[in-house]
Amino acid sequence: MSETTPTFPASSVLGYPRIGPRRELKKALEAFWAGRTSADEVEATAADLRKRTRTRLAELGLATDVPAIPSAFSFYDHVLDATAVVGAVPARFADVVGADGALDLAGYSTVARGRGDDLPLEMTKWFDTNYHYLVPEIGPETTFRYASDRPVREFKEALADGVLTRPVIVGPVTYLALAKATEDAPEGFAPIDRLADLLPVYAELLTDLAAAGATWVQLEEPALVSDSVAVPAEQLLASVIEAYRALATELTRPTRPAILVAAPYGDLGAAFPVLAATDVEAISIDLVRGHAPAESVPGLETKTLVAGVIDGHNIWRADLDAKLAILEQLEGLGAAAVTVGTSTSLFHVPHTTTDEPNLDTTLTSWLAFADEKVVEVVTLAEGLTEGREAIHEQLLAATDAVNSRRTAPGVVNPEVRDRVAALDESAFNRGPFDERKIAQAARLNLPPLPTTSIGSFPQTTEIRTARAAFGKGELTEAQYDEEMKAEIRRVVELQESIGFDVLVHGEPERNDMVQYFAENLDGFAVTQNGWVQSYGSRCTRPSILWGDVSRPKAITVEWSAYTQSLTEKPVKGMLTGPVTILAWSFVRDDQPLGDTANQVGLALRDEIADLEAAGIAVIQVDEPALRELLPLRVEDHAAYLDWSVRSFRLSTAGVRPDTQIHTHLCYSEFGEIIGAIDGLDADVTSIEAARSKMEILGDISAAGYPRGIGPGVYDIHSPRVPSEAEVEELLTEAVKAIAVDQLWVNPDCGLKTRRYEEVAPSLEHILEATRKVRATL
Repeated sequence: MSETTPTFPASSVLGYPRIGPRRELKKALEAFWAGRTSADEVEATAADLRKRTRTRLAELGLATDVPAIPSAFSFYDHVLDATAVVGAVPARFADVVGADGALDLAGYSTVARGRGDDLPLEMTKWFDTNYHYLVPEIGPETTFRYASDRPVREFKEALADGVLTRPVIVGPVTYLALAKATEDAPEGFAPIDRLADLLPVYAELLTDLAAAGATWVQLEEPALVSDSVAVPAEQLLASVIEAYRALATELTRPTRPAILVAAPYGDLGAAFPVLAATDVEAISIDLVRGHAPAESVPGLETKTLVAGVIDGHNIWRADLDAKLAILEQLEGLGAAAVTVGTSTSLFHVPHTTTDEPNLDTTLTSWLAFADEKVVEVVTLAEGLTEGREAIHEQLLAATDAVNSRRTAPGVVNPEVRDRVAALDESAFNRGPFDERKIAQAARLNLPPLPTTSIGSFPQTTEIRTARAAFGKGELTEAQYDEEMKAEIRRVVELQESIGFDVLVHGEPERNDMVQYFAENLDGFAVTQNGWVQSYGSRCTRPSILWGDVSRPKAITVEWSAYTQSLTEKPVKGMLTGPVTILAWSFVRDDQPLGDTANQVGLALRDEIADLEAAGIAVIQVDEPALRELLPLRVEDHAAYLDWSVRSFRLSTAGVRPDTQIHTHLCYSEFGEIIGAIDGLDADVTSIEAARSKMEILGDISAAGYPRGIGPGVYDIHSPRVPSEAEVEELLTEAVKAIAVDQLWVNPDCGLKTRRYEEVAPSLEHILEATRKVRATL
C-alpha cells in the first residue's frame, strides 16, 4: 500500500438494511405508485432513512471520519440503480428518460414495474439469496453514458451531515455478467463483450466521486464467486484484468477514490490472485461461504484484506473466539492490513433483536440481527488491534451463548432423529408416472390445457384487518374462521365464474407461505418486526428454524376440506415444500441442511397423508426456492441437488397413484436444474415464464421432460394486466414446444401481492386465450 492510499477502517460492513425498520420506504413507494404522494415526499422519506442509518451505525461504533459506513441505499434494486447510472435503459422506455439520460422516480418505477404492453426488466434471484434483482438488457447498440450522479449526491448528503461514507456500486464485470442480451442482438453476442464501452462511464463516476471528496468506493463483484453466470471462467477473469486496469491503473489516485472490490456469497477461488495482481487498494472476501488463500499471493502486500468473518446471510450469534482466531491467522498472509467486515451486505437480515419483544429471551440470546452484527464487527476489530484481553468479557459472553444453544431443550428431539434414521429408500419413491397419469386422468377428467392458479389470491385490507384483530383478541376464533371462510367462498365463486378447471382456496388465512407453516411446526419461531427486502417494496419476515422439526397436528386440512365442499371441481391442497421452507427461513447452522430438510419433509408427508384422507385429489407442494439454494460452484451442485430433491420426494412419495402432486418454481434460471426438476417426480410442475417470454421451453423440450408442465402466462410481479392476445401468443409458443397433453395454463406465481382489480381481468384473459388455443388443437 502506497503512502498516498487512505487508510481503510478497522471495522466496516458491506451494507445495511435499506427498507426501514418499519418498512417506511415500502409505504412511501406504494403511496407514490398509487398517486397518494409526490416524488418529493418519497425523496424526503428516503433521505430521512439514510440519515437514520448513518446515525445508527455511528452509535454502534462505526467511524464517521473514515469511510466505515457504506452508502448503499436503493429505492428498488441496486442493479437497476447501476442501469440508471450508466444509462442502459431499454428502448421501450425511451420516453421516460430525460434529455440528459436520467430517470426520475416515476421513470425508474416504470422500468422496474412495466406499463401497458411494455414489460418490465426481467426479475431473477440474486445469487443464492431470496433477494430478486432486475436483469439489465444489453445489446450491441446499447448506449452507455454517465446518466445519473445519484451516488455522488448521496455521498455529498452524508458529508454535509458530517459522515464520510463509502459509496457502493455494482461492479462493471458483475453488471455485464448478470445482464441478458437484447432480443435483437445477433447470435453469439454476450453483454460482457461491451465491457470496454462501459468502463469509461464507471471512470467518470469514480472521478466525480473523488472530486466530491470520496476517499474509498466499494465495487461489488459477486459474479467472481459463481459458476452460474453466463460468462466462461477464462473470459470472466480476463474481464477483471481489463476492468481494473482501466479503473485502478489507468485512472490514478487522487483522480479516483481508493477501490474496495467486494466479492460476497462464496469463494473467490481462481479470481483471488487475479484481483490481488490488480492495482485496487482492498479486497473483501466472504469467510463464511468462502475461505482465505492458504498462503500469500503476489500483490496482496499492497492491499487491505477486508475479512468477512461475520455472517451477513444468517442471524446466529457469532463464536467470537473462533472468528478472532481466523483473523489472527490472516495476519500471516502478508497483506498490508487486515480489517474486519461482514461476509455480505446486512440487508439480508432484520434490523435488530431489540425490536422483538415476543421472542423467547433464551432464543434471542443466540441471535444477531444487523445491529448486533455491527457490534460483533467492531468488537472483533478491537480484539485484533488491542489484543484478546481487551474484549475478554465479550468473548466469554459469545461462548456462553453458543454453549446455551447447543444444549437447550428442543434443539435435539430424539423421536424426530429416530424417525429420520429409520427411513429406507422406499420412502422416497412413487410408482411409475405412466400408471399415475392414467389413474389421475380418470379421477380428475380435465380438458386439454387445464387451467389453474398457483395458490394465493389477493390479501385484501379486510383480510389483514381480520387477522390483526384476531391477533389482538378482538375477534374470537369462530369469528375469524368465518371471515376467512367468507373470503374462500368469494375466491371459489370467482374461479368458477371465470371457468378455471382446478381451483384453489386463495390462502386468506396465511400471512406468508413459510411463516404460516413455521407457526404450526415445532422447532420454529417467528418474528414481529424481522422484515427483510425480497424485491422492490416487497418485504418478508423469515422465520427462525432453531430446533428439530415436527408437526404436532394437522395444519391445512380443515381449510382445504371446507373449500372442496363448495365445489364439484377439484381443489388443490396447498403446502410449502421443505427446500423453500429452509430457503426462506433463517436456518440452524449446527447440522447439515439435508438433515433439516428431511425433518421438514416428514412433517409435510404427514400433512399430505391427512389431506389425501380428507378427499383432496390434487396437492401442490411449492418449491420456488429450489434453484435459489443451488451452490454457486458447480462442484457443489450434485450434493445439494441430491438432498433437496430427496426431501421433496420424502414429502410426496406416500400418496396413492390417483392423487396428483403439483409443484411450483419461480424466478430462476431453470435450465441449470432441469434434471433436478425431473427428479422431483411431481406429476405437474408450474414455472415462471411470462416475463422471460417462455425462454424455459427450449430447455424443457430438449430435456424430453415427460410430465405435466405449466409455464406461466401472467407476470404477477407487475401491476400490468396482460391482454388476451398476449396470453394467446405465449400459449401458442408453448403448444409448439410441448405436447398438448402435458401443458397446463397458470399465472407465474401466487396472486397475494396483487389487487382484485388486476387479478380478475387477468384471469379472464387467461381463460379466453386458453379457449381460443384449445379450439385450434
